[in-house]
Amino acid sequence: MALPLAGLTVLDLTHVLAGPYCSMTLADMGAKVIKVERPGGGDDTRAFPPFKDGKSAYFAAINHGKKSIALDLKNEEDRGIFEVLLARSDVILENYRPGVMERMGYGWEDLHGRFPRLIYGAVSGFGHTGPDAKRPAYDMVVQARGGVMSITGEKGRDPVRVGASIGDIVAGMFLAQGVLAALYDREKTGRGRKVDVAMLDSQLAILEHAVAITTVTGKAPLPSGARHPSITPFETFHASDGLFVIAAGNDKLFEKLCVALNLPLIGDERFATNPERCKNARLLKRLIEAVTIDNTRAHWIAKLTAAGIPTGPIQTVDQVMKDPQILARNMVVDILDKNGRAAYKAAGNPIKLSDAPDPTTRGPAPDLDGNRGEILRWLGKE
Repeated sequence: MALPLAGLTVLDLTHVLAGPYCSMTLADMGAKVIKVERPGGGDDTRAFPPFKDGKSAYFAAINHGKKSIALDLKNEEDRGIFEVLLARSDVILENYRPGVMERMGYGWEDLHGRFPRLIYGAVSGFGHTGPDAKRPAYDMVVQARGGVMSITGEKGRDPVRVGASIGDIVAGMFLAQGVLAALYDREKTGRGRKVDVAMLDSQLAILEHAVAITTVTGKAPLPSGARHPSITPFETFHASDGLFVIAAGNDKLFEKLCVALNLPLIGDERFATNPERCKNARLLKRLIEAVTIDNTRAHWIAKLTAAGIPTGPIQTVDQVMKDPQILARNMVVDILDKNGRAAYKAAGNPIKLSDAPDPTTRGPAPDLDGNRGEILRWLGKE
């Protein structure tokens, strides 16, 4: 069967990560994505390392399977091509600072009047409203301002950035959700909507426990390392050969943990409930590690897994990419080159849909303007 978004055309003016992550998600679900790039350099990530055969693996990981055409929207001939693309598209995505699209004559109000079914998806640092709407932003800026860095890192040390670019990626996810909601609404109303997603908003939206703690206590949480601030035991523990994680998220799991580790703590008032365990988290960690330090990570992971306790290793990225569970779920795929050979590895699509194909390969990342002829023929311009 076809992928669910087959037949949908996305006109993608976005660059770097948040917007391209959204369009990648839509492409993985079957949409035709036409990437409109600036002539000369194209998307900034074409120049991001690492490189293979002179091409960016970073760019390929996010832009595989898309089409590329280079257009200068200040040039009348290119604007003519763009106008035809607009008429053939279901969705337009952009991540310029607010006001840029309006100055070119392609803002939401302009386009909605001319193409009432077109979905307009915009992602920016601070959104299209508010006093800071026109300020520039990158991932680290919104991780910092959005509160994520304030709770990331080790207790008593400087805050750190999350290793993945969640400022961009989460905003891209929310943009994809908004676009899909707007498409569903269009089926009922026949009209498109504007989807306005801010990277800063998206950071606050994922601070579930931090917002709850701040609201109830009046105090903002601080970095707590690997430990969850509201659940105990829920962190890393030392075995004889290194660290592994235990996540005993309720009283029943804690009792199972005590049995598996032969810890005489069931019924101990200091650990009888999760709130009490949180109060005594440091002591509990020492008591657990007094047991786990005597054997290996593999031993304890196997023992706790057999007991039904959530646990696991701390894997490096290369280990994750060889994990049998990851591979069984087709979460490492090959990006092909123009000759159909595997050129790069990339993450697969985590959205698994029944009766829909989940291919083990992805089409090549486009060369800058590499699909001009194909796109012009599709538009009837050549």
